[in-house]
Amino acid sequence: APRRLTTPLVWRPLPGAEAPPLGKDGTQRGISCCPRLLPRQEFPSPEEKPQFPGASADFADRLEFIQPNVISGIPIYWVMDWQGHIVSPDEDPQLPKELVLKLYKTMTLLNTMDRILYESQRQGCISFCMTNYGEEGMHVGSALSPILAVCALTPLPPGVLMYWGYPLDLFMAQCYGNTSDPGKGRQMPVHYGCHDRHFVTISSLLATQIPQAVGATYAIKRSDANRVVICYFGEGTASEGDTHAGFNFATTLECPIVFFCRNNGYAISTPTSEQYRGDGIAARGPGYGLMSIRVDGNNIFAVYNATKEARHRAVAENQPFLIEAMTYRISHHSTSDDSSVYRSVDEVNYWDKQDHPISRLRHYMLNWGWWDKEEEKGWRKSSRKMVMEAFEQVERKLKPNPKLLFSDVYREMPPHLQRQRAALEQHLQHYGKHYPLEHFEQ
Repeated sequence: APRRLTTPLVWRPLPGAEAPPLGKDGTQRGISCCPRLLPRQEFPSPEEKPQFPGASADFADRLEFIQPNVISGIPIYWVMDWQGHIVSPDEDPQLPKELVLKLYKTMTLLNTMDRILYESQRQGCISFCMTNYGEEGMHVGSALSPILAVCALTPLPPGVLMYWGYPLDLFMAQCYGNTSDPGKGRQMPVHYGCHDRHFVTISSLLATQIPQAVGATYAIKRSDANRVVICYFGEGTASEGDTHAGFNFATTLECPIVFFCRNNGYAISTPTSEQYRGDGIAARGPGYGLMSIRVDGNNIFAVYNATKEARHRAVAENQPFLIEAMTYRISHHSTSDDSSVYRSVDEVNYWDKQDHPISRLRHYMLNWGWWDKEEEKGWRKSSRKMVMEAFEQVERKLKPNPKLLFSDVYREMPPHLQRQRAALEQHLQHYGKHYPLEHFEQ
């Protein structure tokens, strides 16, 4: 078996070279700023051979490539089975009844809002919609941990905002792009954001916000060590180069960030079998130096435990964490997609009927006697009424004034934007009758 180096290492210059200066940590650095490890002798024996700076590993005297198909995959951490039974009492978070009911109602309210928004798009009321069917537990479970800032890469975690108390009328206002929309109608529907809750506006451009999230975390680390950023993205985004750059920056800069990857099996119409050939996303973490775990994303307690632990350790240890939440996208990717083209109805029905995060938590509450069919019926009715009332409020409101298109870009509007705004005003004066300006605020 290969032998590890046991002789103490000392810093020594190469023969004929001057010793490099000491760094701030009292160690000597080479030109590349990497530690130069040399044994006591310039020509060490095999027993004294030092480790290479780029890896920590033993030596092998046999030529053997590592085959990915013979390596055991990272296990999926779970707490509760499909019938709502706790599989390991030691992992039971033992959340109180009131909190569990809040979790369940948030998940079902999100489901109800999605259905109404989807129907609204089909009726032509809004231009676009993405639902979260089958992924509600992943949203709400990760929202429980006290994390300060959220960077969302795709139209992914509205359940986080909903659990935090974001009002229904603002969800609807964003999708309608009316005067109540904090984004003033400039974003696609379901691209939510909330400055007060440090929820960065969702971006559809894949992976652009991962390096930004790492940079924000690094700034937070330098100013306040008790805050953490969680960055949501999908397994399709993990194929982008910015994801790899963000992972590497996060580990080398020791940033307290939680990377939360939702692996739902499909990147729009691309299945994971065509997206990658390795063991998912969590398996990539150790290569970057990320603390990594794979969890059952349909198991709200597993998501809660993992996010809570990652948040705590990210702050305490100043290092990034990667959570891969395994789930299934029951809905179409968006209203522009028809998933029946690339997957079977039986496949979708299995996850909808047998392994839905809402039904699993409902089974748990039924097992404890915290819920019954009458309460379920009443809540479904009242939640739909709540969403419809918010829907009716925003439907009557006007769109923002077109002139606001040029504001909020710079603190002081530069001359070229002033010229563009003047040109728009002149255009509307001459041709305004050709536009539905009655639907816009004047």
